[in-house]
This record gives sequence, structure tokens and C-alpha cells, in this order.
Amino acid sequence: MKILVTGGCGFIGCNFVKLIMGKYKDYNIVVVDCLTYAGSLKNIEIFQKNSHFKFIKANICDKHTMDNIFNNEKFDYVVNFAAETSVDKSFLNPNLFFESNVLGTLNLLDLSRKYNIKRFHQISTDEVYGDLKKEKKISFKEKDSLNPTNPYSYSKACADNYVLMYSKIYDLDCTISRCSNNYGPHQFVEKLVPLVISRAKNNYKIPLYGKGKNERDWIFVYDHCTAIEKILFNGKKGNIYNISSGVIKTNIDVVTNILKIMKKPNTLISSVKGRLVNDSKYALNTHKIRHDLGWKPMVDYKTGIKETIDFYLSK
Repeated sequence: MKILVTGGCGFIGCNFVKLIMGKYKDYNIVVVDCLTYAGSLKNIEIFQKNSHFKFIKANICDKHTMDNIFNNEKFDYVVNFAAETSVDKSFLNPNLFFESNVLGTLNLLDLSRKYNIKRFHQISTDEVYGDLKKEKKISFKEKDSLNPTNPYSYSKACADNYVLMYSKIYDLDCTISRCSNNYGPHQFVEKLVPLVISRAKNNYKIPLYGKGKNERDWIFVYDHCTAIEKILFNGKKGNIYNISSGVIKTNIDVVTNILKIMKKPNTLISSVKGRLVNDSKYALNTHKIRHDLGWKPMVDYKTGIKETIDFYLSK
């Protein structure tokens, strides 16, 4: 069994590789990553001497190079983590996000169809559903309409639609997962949790949009990866699966909790002007993956955030 993991040098991708390499000793993993600012070879260095692992530096938008890789490697599965994911950066350069997240995905879909891949799995995001007003005591389901509000989520929503189209029209076996906010080891420092930890460690000011009242559903990265594993090997063709822990916290709660654990003062928090558009709340209904695939998160927030803090403080 051979799995292509695009974007495998990034945060969630490298954790997924770690899970699969540890659990399926006879599977072969090929990581393709173009090593932009958020991807690092350090995240996969522990696998480099493993005969079942290979790294190839390439951009999924380079169809000629990717065609050669598909032809040479003979993949069974493709898991596409590769994407530009910074909402803030997407406002500054929407074209980059369209190229990577949409055109790159289209290249992979074409090649998966050409080389008869058994399953193509697309990593998406809860942000494609748009803003869920705080006063609404509901959560998004897989069949809800998409209403993205920034260039990043627009590009991911567009890619999702292409994946579903390839599954329906071209009979390519595809699945999609949409996950809530992740935290854990190897996350790039621009994201909220590692940013708070790294700045608090050095007693630097911690920027926080507005009053930090935006609500997000937080999941430990290991739990996200086990959900992807379930979908990849047991999910139904053409289906979408929401993934979350159900642990909803405001940004200010996340920040003050980390500071409390690190024994740092809340005076480090510095309110800054919010981004152009900042959704107030995301929440996902995960009945489908829990009922159909028997998945559930295993790491509680208290344990996960402590492990995450310890990881960054040890670096």
C-alpha cells in the first residue's frame, strides 16, 4: 500500500504521517511538499531513514513534475494537505490562494483519475461554511450551504466543489473532511496557540484581535489525524465528514488559559485591530463521522494543551 501525502511537512500533514508510519509498518508513504514558510524538513526528519518513507520536494501546481511522480510511484491513495492556510495572508494575495488551493487540487484530481487512484482525500476546513452567529445554538452539518467570507475559505470551498464534481462526473473515489481549529506539536508559529506560547516564553506582548471574543472549536491534532485515517480507509465515496471535538472556546479564553499554565501575567495581552473580516463563531456537527465510522476524539483539551505547551517550551 502506498500513500501520497501532499503538504506532509506542514503541521497536520506531518502528524498524519507520524500516525500512519507508526500504525501501519508495511505501508509506504511519499511526502510531496514545496517547503514554503509553513513546511519544514525538521517535521519529518525522524522518518528519513525509514525504508518505507520518501520525501520529494515539488509543488502540486507543477503538473509535469507531479505527473512524473505519479507515474513513477504508483500510489494507491492520495491525501491532500497541501494548501495556503493563513487567512491574514489571503487578504493580501488572493491569487496565491487560488493557485495553490484550487489549481493545485485540480492537478491532483486529474492525475488521480489518470493513474486510477483508489481514493483521493481532500483536507478542507470548517471555514467554508462561513460565520455562525453566536446567538445561534446550532452547528454546521455536512449538507449545509457554503458561505465563505475570506479569500482562503473561498479557495477551499471552490476546491471542495471540484472534488465533489470529480467524484460525481468522473467516478473518482473522493472524500472530504472539514475540521475545526487544530492545536498541537509542529504548528507554525503564526497560529494562535504556538504564537502565545512562544511570545509568553520570552515575556513579549501577545497580539489579540479586538477583545478576543471570537469562538472556535478546538481539537488536538492527533484526534484530527485519526479521523482522517477512518475516512481514508472506511469512508463512503463522495461523502463529506465534519471533524471536531465539540470544545468551543473564545480566543481570549485560550490565551488566558495558556498564560495561567505558563504562570505568565495577562498583562502580556495586547489588543490589536481585527482583520478585514473575522467570523464570530465556527461550530461543527460531527454525528456523521461518530455514527457512521465510529470515530471520537481521545485527547481532552486540558491534556492536549499541556502537551502542546511542553513541546514548544522544549524547543
